[in-house]
Amino acid sequence: MGDANIRGKPHPLDPLRPEEISQAAGIVRESNQSRDIFYRAISLAEPPKIELVKFLDSEHAGIRDAVHLARQARVQAYIAKTLHEMIVNLDTATVASNTPLPGRHSFIDTDFMAQVAAACLADEKIQREISALKLPEGATVVVEPWAYATDGMRDMKDRWTMAWFYMRLSDNPDANYYAYPLDICAEVSNSLEVVKIYRLPSGEHDKLSDEGKEFDRRKIHPNSEYHPAFVQERRTTTKPYHVFQPEGPSFSIDENHISWEKWTIRVGFNYREGMTLHDIRFEGRSLFHRLSLAEMFVPYGDPRCPYPRKAAFDLGNDGAGINANNLKLGCDCLGHIKYFDGWLSTSSGEPLKMPNVICCHEIDDGILWKHTNFRTGNAVVTRSRVLVLQTIITVSNYEYIFLFYFQQDGSIFYEVRATGIMSTAPIDLDTKVPWGTIVAPGVLAPYHQHIFCLRIDPAIDGPRNSLVVEESHPIPFTGDTDTYNPFGVGYTTTSKVIDKEAGLDLDFNTNRTFKIVNENVTNSTTGTAVGFKLLPHYSQLLLAQPNSWHGKRARYTSHAVWVTRHHDEELFPAGRFTMQSTGEDGIGSWIEQRKDGDSSSVRNEDIVVWHTFGSTHNPRIEDWPVMPCEKMMVGLKPVNFFQGNPALDVQISTQEKNRSVLVNDARCES
Repeated sequence: MGDANIRGKPHPLDPLRPEEISQAAGIVRESNQSRDIFYRAISLAEPPKIELVKFLDSEHAGIRDAVHLARQARVQAYIAKTLHEMIVNLDTATVASNTPLPGRHSFIDTDFMAQVAAACLADEKIQREISALKLPEGATVVVEPWAYATDGMRDMKDRWTMAWFYMRLSDNPDANYYAYPLDICAEVSNSLEVVKIYRLPSGEHDKLSDEGKEFDRRKIHPNSEYHPAFVQERRTTTKPYHVFQPEGPSFSIDENHISWEKWTIRVGFNYREGMTLHDIRFEGRSLFHRLSLAEMFVPYGDPRCPYPRKAAFDLGNDGAGINANNLKLGCDCLGHIKYFDGWLSTSSGEPLKMPNVICCHEIDDGILWKHTNFRTGNAVVTRSRVLVLQTIITVSNYEYIFLFYFQQDGSIFYEVRATGIMSTAPIDLDTKVPWGTIVAPGVLAPYHQHIFCLRIDPAIDGPRNSLVVEESHPIPFTGDTDTYNPFGVGYTTTSKVIDKEAGLDLDFNTNRTFKIVNENVTNSTTGTAVGFKLLPHYSQLLLAQPNSWHGKRARYTSHAVWVTRHHDEELFPAGRFTMQSTGEDGIGSWIEQRKDGDSSSVRNEDIVVWHTFGSTHNPRIEDWPVMPCEKMMVGLKPVNFFQGNPALDVQISTQEKNRSVLVNDARCES
């Protein structure tokens, strides 16, 4: 951070400070006097990459202030009820650009969703429907609004919300209302008018019905609670587990800059992506310019209307930063913890503090490397210490835990853990459907998918990289007379450099491997280009039809790996505006628009690699009432980047340092 911090200036990659958020809002307000302004997001407009790389190279060379980068904010706001996106230059206090976006919609507004719920409960038609259900005495109706997933049945230029109804049988607001999905839902306009009420289908061949039916009291059951207020019996066999580092953590932090072992990383945070990582280097060598989770699509597999409207872009529609948890010591992270706060904005343009949204800590990850010389019996072993950067978000019923792991051998891993409560639907007793699992009486947990996209902006020893597809194949075998492969056991690899932007697929039968390489830098030992390889998470892609609205809106889900040429504005594979989108933006359309031009070249260029992965979640009863973590892991591992094992110099593991305790029968011995 250097001189910039001494003078109090923010680094070009630092998120906006509170005073900068206020300044940006004031500049927009001043340029739109006498017009109603409803702010949606005020965040850092990252400098153009070509200029930013020059700055970073100068910074790492020890040359201060060699490159000036304008400090800018990206402001999203409704001005006179039309969505605008503006770039505000904070240095000159001017609006550098202002783009009206008629027919586009901003992300979910939690205040508006609360108004939708209140409007539903106040609506006379809904009150009559609830009355007709004849719910048990003392029941509380809970309304859960969702964004309307495009299905071709409404004009998406207008804003719509779907309201799903549940019941709680306790005054305690922590009672699990997903245990009692009700048979109605409502369609609500942007003006908070309930325009349509649906009586939901509750059997395999049911259609929407005009006839209401009473709540079946046989559905009342005692086993769907998880909160300590209701579940008081806890196992007593788990002993305390403390993480103690007598000399403190091995990392050092300066503002948003982390140094750990041979790594340096810069941490960012914004309303949409949540945690972002920048300028990632190992021993000073450039590896990745930017890493971020770019999108998440959660479509449900129930084909009956109106359930196809349950299909959420949890980043584009909801925002990972907006929904980030306030992490707690001893609960979400263990050990010696450094927290990072985030700053977002209110609807009036005021800064909003998001405390403890990212935690940084170390973990022991078992053995890093070991060898025992069988001739001498001497063993050498090192333990793996890992730096963890973690954030957690809550999107209605689900929690997602996002973790970056930095390892001493130069590898990076990215893990997603899904937990929380499944979104449920009503089903008649003694009825089954082929697109869900019954988890309690009258409670259907529909099949659904969680499909993520990790955006990888590489800088492997420099900004110009290529993507290589490597496969392993057996050497042809012609029989007993074969002199080249006489025993039929040989195999080799084939490699292809991708020349044009494309979507690519995994193939475990050929061990298809995707390597990001710098063809301009050769490893002096291997004679090959230096690189990193993607360790993908093998998973099913989108099951909805390609021509369905789901398929059109989330085209990134049609391939496991994509490679595109870098463009500053292309950060989100389903497009910048996913709320009620119709599929005209995103990675598929970018590639189509450039397919015949020079800008589609990706060999030895500034490229971006995108990895699509996820979980096809066909619920189990063991996922109810709260779901154990479902884990997904992606890796980035050096391939012929170093001159040997970069972790060879890690301290040898000894009992003197680690102080393990021997358990002998019922006693512990140190």
